[in-house]
Amino acid sequence: MLQWLKEPDVHFPKNSGTSADPEFTDGVCVGKIQDKAGLSQSTTSQYLSLLQRAGLLEAKRVGQWTYYRRNQETLRQLSDWIGKEL
Repeated sequence: MLQWLKEPDVHFPKNSGTSADPEFTDGVCVGKIQDKAGLSQSTTSQYLSLLQRAGLLEAKRVGQWTYYRRNQETLRQLSDWIGKEL
């Protein structure tokens, strides 16, 4: 999921589940992530929630939808810490 969200335009069709909020660019709707993963809604939400709690993802609620994107700063810090690019 983190890899897919690294390049959302490649892995998720444009204008199909990406956040319309200009301050939350590259956000992908949980439903699109679920479809790509082929997992149940509850399993997908659990994985995304775990990644969010770890600080690796950011989430934004827009109406009834939740959008996720990578937390680039945290991933950069993690990459620096382990000494290799993620």
